[in-house]
Amino acid sequence: MSSNQQFLQNLYEAFNKGELETIISVMHPDVKWANGVEGGFVYGRDAVREYWTNQYKVIQVQLETLKFETDENNRNVVTVHQIVRDLQGNLLADAT
Repeated sequence: MSSNQQFLQNLYEAFNKGELETIISVMHPDVKWANGVEGGFVYGRDAVREYWTNQYKVIQVQLETLKFETDENNRNVVTVHQIVRDLQGNLLADAT
């Protein structure tokens, strides 16, 4: 596993543990993050923090890394298995 891949793996593990500050601290200050709940995007670290904090109030998300690749532009591409449950443990989504 390359150092970039290990870095990303560590971030996925931090996400699964709910360690938001670990992840947010390495984001660009002007991060643009897709809002999977309402559509559109949120902008900046504070907005991402608020978005994830609000999500954790209603759902539990678990991400399992399946594959790391590098595309033709030397970007890291990660394939993940995502399981989303409500706070009672009921399955809401299971996708790759």
